[in-house]
Amino acid sequence: MLSALRSLPRTVWLVGLISLVNDSASEMLYPLIPLYLSSVLVAGPRALGIIEGIAEATASLLKLFSGVVVDRTRRVRPWLIFGYGLAGFGRPLIAFVSSWPMLLVIRFTDRIGKGLRTSPRDALLAASAGPNMRGLAFGLHRAMDNAGAVAGPLLAAFLLSAGLGLREIFLWSFVPALICFALALTIPEPKDSPAIAAKPFDWRLADMPSEFKRYLIIVAIFTLGNSSNMFLLLRAKELGVSQAQIPLLWAAVSAVAMLFSTPLSALSDRWGRTRLLAAGYLAYGGFYFALGMIDQGGVALFLLFGFYGLFMAATEGVEKALVADLSPEGLRGTAFGWFNLTVGILLLPSSVFFGWLYQGVSPLAAFSFSGCCAVLAAALLFGHLRPVCSSNTNQRN
Repeated sequence: MLSALRSLPRTVWLVGLISLVNDSASEMLYPLIPLYLSSVLVAGPRALGIIEGIAEATASLLKLFSGVVVDRTRRVRPWLIFGYGLAGFGRPLIAFVSSWPMLLVIRFTDRIGKGLRTSPRDALLAASAGPNMRGLAFGLHRAMDNAGAVAGPLLAAFLLSAGLGLREIFLWSFVPALICFALALTIPEPKDSPAIAAKPFDWRLADMPSEFKRYLIIVAIFTLGNSSNMFLLLRAKELGVSQAQIPLLWAAVSAVAMLFSTPLSALSDRWGRTRLLAAGYLAYGGFYFALGMIDQGGVALFLLFGFYGLFMAATEGVEKALVADLSPEGLRGTAFGWFNLTVGILLLPSSVFFGWLYQGVSPLAAFSFSGCCAVLAAALLFGHLRPVCSSNTNQRN
């Protein structure tokens, strides 16, 4: 494993480091925004829902747009520099807003940055690592991304305990933004890029292989049951976890994902993407069934959340490595755009339906629905998508 990590291209490590720094800043501020919204801007959950709904929908649509444009221009670097810069330098401005519509503008800008950089970044990772190392490359990226998700909330807790106010913490986010932007300036363009095809802007799936289209349908079914993680924290609170322990519980989940993302994603290079991804979906289903049936907290609940971290480690990097395996080389940006769009767009209806079941029927009904979606997606992976690993991706590419 260590020798394989050392053999990864510099670009993979650089992109991972940028994600670590960027996510540290983002996750440092994200838990504070609801507090800032209610205590400083005097707005409620409805405003928060409007802000996050518009922001996430914008990011999802732009991920497809940027992916298609990257395939046409073969230029990745400008999108990453602009995307990370726009988000990073916009976050400190939250300290100066005086109403929630102004906060909406900043969050909207932040998500524009995310939407413009995500698909080009994924295409760059796929181009930088060979087919036999894609799982490892995407797994390392997810591990470093999750490291930022661990460091961010802990840093926020430290700054709050040191007596800094919310506005001061928002201003301090300028420092990681500057570091992230400087690192983005050093990102190289992919080498040996194929010639630019003389085609008009086209976002359609017509040129994509049938296997990739089937994969998108399977991802869509799974995402219908993959509601917001906020419901997991709500369930934990209902089962007796104290409010002070909730952030630590989620930080622990991210820590498990950080530790196991690289080795589990690397396993897909040998064992096969679809096998590992199906196993991850089954693990997700088991976790949701168990969380719906459990009636008290304690050690069992903390072990369950640790198990959820393993699910994240086994699927986040592998899902994207499989996108690269199933898509033609000249259309990978578009493929990642469609993948990111599918996941992003369906998160809203999945969360709305889950919340309706949770409140209107029972928590067991909501968690069971999500578990069934995951089991169905795993069955479809086994039945309608042949195993993909480095041996057969070499033949395709």
